Amino acid sequence: MNAVLAKKELHNCIKRGKAETLARFFKTGKGEYGEGDLFLGVMVPEIRKVAKAFRAISFSEIKKLLDSKYHEERLLGVLILVENFVTGTEIEKERIYRFYIKNIKRVNNWDLVDLSAPKIVGGYLNKKDKKELVRLAKSKNVWERRISILATLFFISKNNFTETIKISEILLNDEHELIHKAVGWMLREVGKRSFSTEEDFLAKNHLKMPRTMLRYAIERFPEHKRCKYLKR
Repeated sequence: MNAVLAKKELHNCIKRGKAETLARFFKTGKGEYGEGDLFLGVMVPEIRKVAKAFRAISFSEIKKLLDSKYHEERLLGVLILVENFVTGTEIEKERIYRFYIKNIKRVNNWDLVDLSAPKIVGGYLNKKDKKELVRLAKSKNVWERRISILATLFFISKNNFTETIKISEILLNDEHELIHKAVGWMLREVGKRSFSTEEDFLAKNHLKMPRTMLRYAIERFPEHKRCKYLKR
């Protein structure tokens, strides 16, 4: 098994006309967040199937996938890492995490981030020092900043909200809409488990929050509470 064979299998799943649709969806135009990204036209369920079939390939072969100019080939590499992390030993998980961080520049669109950061970064750091999240949150790279907040979804699932609140405060004044959406989403997830924790955050910060971030955060609030925050 190697990257060449994995790519060949992926290319067998291409749907005619889908590449153009995906390119528009992931904003690949000039000045957009995915500028220059290239698509084959393969859907995520098919990529997952190939990832399962090629999960045994080496890190060096996964790196060839991550270095690809094609979005789906990079996503394939990321999903192979996720497959192996979920079932790996502690030693294997550490190796995967470190490989992921070393190649983090190739995790460069929101779906690659969202499908990997919670499990790999959040999963690895769950019972460890989380200072790496602060470093990522302060990065100039939008995808690294998104990784920092999406990783906390794993902690939220364990009813630990401390890191989500901390990273949300760091990203509060971020200028990128994709970060506004991600932070609002994670705050909403906190609220599902601890409404009081989310309300405490909003009480301190809702006047400073970008509108999109606030809307995402209060999406599941009762109508009267949403109106209260939106009338700021």
